Amino acid sequence: MAVLCKPAIEVPEYVITNEETLELAQRLHGDHPQIDLVLRLIEHTGVQKRHLIQPIEKVLQHPGFDARSITYEQQTKARVPAVVRRALDQAQLEPSQIDLIVYVSCTGFMMPPPTAWLIGEMGFRPETRQLPMAQLGCAAGGAAVNRAHDFCKAYPDGNALIVACEFCSLCYQPTDLGVGSLLSNGLFGDGIAAVVVRGDGGTGVRLERNGSYIIPDTEDWISYAVRSTGFHFQLDKRVPGTMEPLAPALNAVAEEHQWNASKMDFYIIHAGGPRILDDLSLFLDVAPEAFRFSRATLTEYGNIASAVVLDALGRMFDEASALDGHRGMMAGFGPGISAEISLGTWTTASE
Repeated sequence: MAVLCKPAIEVPEYVITNEETLELAQRLHGDHPQIDLVLRLIEHTGVQKRHLIQPIEKVLQHPGFDARSITYEQQTKARVPAVVRRALDQAQLEPSQIDLIVYVSCTGFMMPPPTAWLIGEMGFRPETRQLPMAQLGCAAGGAAVNRAHDFCKAYPDGNALIVACEFCSLCYQPTDLGVGSLLSNGLFGDGIAAVVVRGDGGTGVRLERNGSYIIPDTEDWISYAVRSTGFHFQLDKRVPGTMEPLAPALNAVAEEHQWNASKMDFYIIHAGGPRILDDLSLFLDVAPEAFRFSRATLTEYGNIASAVVLDALGRMFDEASALDGHRGMMAGFGPGISAEISLGTWTTASE
């Protein structure tokens, strides 16, 4: 029995509001031929504020890919351990009891991966397995849960730790002036999340089934161009419409489990933007209120990439509305265009 426990979340201390973002976009790109469209799109994201690892003045500078890579490593090592400790405490486990660490991030790169440093730094066993994932973007949060679930099915007594570390502000590119790039500048934020999947015991979502799906011929709709200046995010204008073909994939995974995707008790969905949630509500025939956890993440933090689904899950824990036996669905969406889907039942650990 693999149980997804309560996540730990951290957002950094520097804050930029949506009003400040709009003012900044107007000041920097006032002569852009589509600036009015860009401002409308940013205003309609539903994001009220975002958190950054550096002051906005420093974010807007581009010291080079080398310097950004150093910042990524420094910030990772400074911020991740405290989040991991909270996640372990909430799962009532020690580092020595973790058998697998799944580490996901699409906003920086380290080799050896951060898992190697964490194992030595925090007292995990040298035998701890490592699974770093760097190229699944926002879908990686869902993929991490699914791979941890697979591990716990293979090793029923094993425990897995998931870490999602996303510093999206390090991907800002001042020379990228396409509408999609400018919209992204007002949508993405920084955040770290960690969560434990216990092979035995624990309170949370008992994972029961998972699945993946890719929409054919959409691999260039969300992508990075990797250049000497770093990661250049590329977003196709067709991305917001992807829920129509993805909703049947979510339905199919539920039907395989003899569940109804439209009749779940809770939903933990990646909030890439407001239209993603609006369309999924329509195509799954689910009340908009069902996605309240995801909307709250988007409103308060923006799109924090792979950490979104874990933050939304944490909000459900905090609301304390789930009851034993409640059925739910988790889904992350990202490059591919891909979906990572999981089903589970709320369970409370016995004394």
